Amino acid sequence: MFQHLSKLAAAGAIVLAASAAQAQDFPTKPITWIVPYTPGGITDTRSRLIADEFGKALGQTVVVENKPGAGGTLGLEYVARADPDGYTIVYGTLGTLAAAPSLYNNLRYDSLEDFVPIHMMGSSANTVIAYKDTPYSTPEELVAYAKEHPGEVTVGLAGIGTGTHLASELFANAAGIELLQVPYKGSAPMLNDLIAGRLDIAFDYPVSTLGHVQSGAVKVLGVTSEERLELFPDAPTMAEAGLPDAVTGSWSGIFAPGGTPPERVEILADAFAAAMESEAVKDAFEKVQSEIWMMRGEEMSDYVAAERDRWTGIIEAAGIEKR
Repeated sequence: MFQHLSKLAAAGAIVLAASAAQAQDFPTKPITWIVPYTPGGITDTRSRLIADEFGKALGQTVVVENKPGAGGTLGLEYVARADPDGYTIVYGTLGTLAAAPSLYNNLRYDSLEDFVPIHMMGSSANTVIAYKDTPYSTPEELVAYAKEHPGEVTVGLAGIGTGTHLASELFANAAGIELLQVPYKGSAPMLNDLIAGRLDIAFDYPVSTLGHVQSGAVKVLGVTSEERLELFPDAPTMAEAGLPDAVTGSWSGIFAPGGTPPERVEILADAFAAAMESEAVKDAFEKVQSEIWMMRGEEMSDYVAAERDRWTGIIEAAGIEKR
């Protein structure tokens, strides 16, 4: 019996040694970070900043590669089919992981089964902005106007399935109003039309809207965060406007293909945590009032699953048809 136990112990030691050796051998080449959105936007620029700090902590280069399309789902599909060796990771979001299963008929990935959570990045609130000459300047006034003119108020969508699109759906559902959706391929063309008065309202991130609000080109009606934002101290929260169910944020994190070895996921998570705690990243997030989330592992898996259930219910309640 003792001889048998000794053999088992020896075998276990060999397995642990092999795992440790594999971990030490990783990474030996650059990591490819797929960002499923166009270059130049806030997601892309933020990713490149984090990638620099991520690479320093990892001791290896992290290369950002843009693969935009279909609300970010094309990039997720690409990574779902990538080798699960830890060398390919993806920027996952509320839109691509929690909402996409209810928005797309032919989605070629399972948001829970085909990805392994590595580490969260954080969450950003949305601003509700309007053309400067609209007859409403608060969320309450907008809701009252929309109820008097059902289906006439146009709302810009920076992309189907994006966090800002979902925030607008949540707002309309909570307020019990009908908005006329106008989809765009990105935030820039949407904001151009809003400034020109060809669009009534839009939901977008503070970093994208601040300059336009400060110049007077658009006005901010409210914010979707739980508390007021320092960038827009006079803009009420949805809860203050009587719409607590419209409080939301657009979260994001990094994920690896399903089946990636746990020890490699841990190495990536440790390095990413160090990147998120760097002064450069903390300063960048603070400037645009985005929250940093130090969430990983099982907690992150549970959160993503709960968010998928939540947004499935919201999308069904809003009557949004799959595309």
